[in-house]
This record gives sequence, structure tokens and C-alpha cells, in this order.
Amino acid sequence: MKLGEGVEAAIHCAAMLAGVEGSGTLSGATMAEAFGLSPSYLLKHLNLLSAAGVLESVPGPAGGYRLARAAERITLLDIVLAVEGREPAFRCGEIRQRGPVKFDASAYAKPCGINAAMLKAERAYRAALAEARLSDIVADFMGTADQRVVAASCAFVERHQRPQKSTKQA
Repeated sequence: MKLGEGVEAAIHCAAMLAGVEGSGTLSGATMAEAFGLSPSYLLKHLNLLSAAGVLESVPGPAGGYRLARAAERITLLDIVLAVEGREPAFRCGEIRQRGPVKFDASAYAKPCGINAAMLKAERAYRAALAEARLSDIVADFMGTADQRVVAASCAFVERHQRPQKSTKQA
């Protein structure tokens, strides 16, 4: 199975946003710069994540994106489904019923074994992604990555995050 590059970008952006303090945001252009991606390409994926409730899009000149819920409540499956859609990766076209030798539908009463095996693998794949929490990915990065990379990543987020003004009156 091959997932689009957008999945990688979406996961990296969500992980980056996990480092934003409070109600701050990062702009899509900032995240595109961080990963060497086209802003328009990345914005398409950020909008999908927002529509799925993984990210929140904050309008205005100091706006940008932030996680819509705590990183502990976001799974890799949430992100993959937001970007790739909910349809299974394998879609059986029942090609066994095509070709020069045709039988009526009764000859194919038993479900296609290939389809059953592929859907079983899809369920296992999705279950594994549902167990992988964004917070665990971030914690693993913070604890095991080269500390130069960790420091540079944290400094980038700190330098570019946009604090949001409180709308509450004192």
C-alpha cells in the first residue's frame, strides 16, 4: 500500500502543532517552509485536517492552525483518514466475473477470497494506526531524536508561533 506524500506532511504538521503553546497557531506558510513544501499543496492537506476536526483553522492576520484537540486524543488513523479518505485502500472490482468465460452470479456466491484477505489486512493496518497517538509520536521524537534536531525544531516553533489574544474581558 502506498500513501500519498500528503499523509507524511499532515502527520509532521500535526506533530509540529503539538509543540505550540496554549491557543497559539502556526501559519500554513510557516509549516510549508519548515518542510520544504509548496504552501498551496500543504494548505490543501491542512484544510482536510481542519474539516475532519483534527486541526482548527483560526482566521485573521494572526491566525493559522492549531490542534483541535489534545495530541493524546489524535491518532495516526485520524490523520490518514482525513487526508486519504475513509474508503479502503483495496477496492474489489470483481474482475473474476469478467473475461471470455462468463457465469451467472450464482457461480460467485462465495465472497472473493482476495477481497476478504485484503480487507482483513486493512482492518489490521487501521487498528495499528488507531493505537498510535500523536502524543506518543512527539514524545518518542523528543526522547530519541538527535538533540540538535529537537532543539532546532522547538526553536523554529517558538520563533514562528502566533499567540492568540484572549477574547475574555477582565
